[in-house]
Amino acid sequence: MSKIKIVNLQKSFGDFTAVKNSNLTINDKEFFVLLGPSGCGKTTTLRMIAGLELPTSGKIYLGEEEVGMLRASERDIAFVFQLFALYPHMNVRNNLSFPLKMQGYKKSDIKTRVREAAELLRIDHFLDSNISSLSSGDRQRVALGRALVRRPKAFLMDEPLGTLDAEFRELMCLELKKLHIDIGATTVYVTHDQLEAMSLEAMSLADRIAVMDGGQILQADEPNVIYNKPKTKFVASFIGSPGMNFIDINEGISNEQSTINIEDANFNIPKQFETSKSNKNFFGIRPENLSLTNEGGLKGSVFGVEYLGSRKIITVKTNIGEIKVKADISINIKLNENVQIKPANDSIIIFDGETDKSLKSEFMK
Repeated sequence: MSKIKIVNLQKSFGDFTAVKNSNLTINDKEFFVLLGPSGCGKTTTLRMIAGLELPTSGKIYLGEEEVGMLRASERDIAFVFQLFALYPHMNVRNNLSFPLKMQGYKKSDIKTRVREAAELLRIDHFLDSNISSLSSGDRQRVALGRALVRRPKAFLMDEPLGTLDAEFRELMCLELKKLHIDIGATTVYVTHDQLEAMSLEAMSLADRIAVMDGGQILQADEPNVIYNKPKTKFVASFIGSPGMNFIDINEGISNEQSTINIEDANFNIPKQFETSKSNKNFFGIRPENLSLTNEGGLKGSVFGVEYLGSRKIITVKTNIGEIKVKADISINIKLNENVQIKPANDSIIIFDGETDKSLKSEFMK
């Protein structure tokens, strides 16, 4: 397996730039997730790494080799597509063995590799079955197996679980993680669904995540850092369900400031190490870092209540907009009830109103 590195990577289609000057290193044996909305450039980035698209400029390294202008067949990379890309006229065994036959492997080696991949993916009991007779989950296993038999330097997966139902997708997430550990592969996994990624895929699979938007990589880090310490408003809003609450501050923020007064409520803020460039800033806070209090908080009334297992999402209507609070299911709350909201002291993030970037602070070290 190999490290993957992209340097100043850019891809343009006419006047449209799909990927803008991207830099990223994916470590050897790492499970790396590319996350972002549709059209953000993540699939184009993946296709350039695979060799299915050639970059307009920049470099791509697989290990120590620069492969940016090599054909896909010369890169020793396996690509798993969302829609399986299996041969319907072949049975499972022949689908698995096909890439090895095309590369001229001996029959004995093909037989061994197919058997090993089938046992690892638990599809050895239907090797002689037709593809058309299989469920979506089993077809996905076959697609993974066809990539696995090649033993490539890296696996690239473009939303491979997107067509599966929620229950089976969760099961396949665990299977992918186990497979990744067993074979020690360098894996790059693309998904656009932030809820799916944070609750099922990225949080359970990823060693690190990169969030993309508008063709740019906005932040790349471990999942808990991406979630708790986002570097931009977009990352903060895109990750999590519900997303981060944002509250406008119609004033500048000084390094010495320790509190912010909003609607007669004082909010403690972490010590700032960076001065904002704007006089209209805002702070962000996750719903689970807010609580309901009897006094001293931001006043509002309950607008809605959603039940999520052991937790509930309470939407509070205030003079500065709707704010969501994630609370324990045992809290007794009624619609239109007057409440007050108070944040945890170490969880407020100040964002610069001009750049939308989070300011360095005691909490955002």
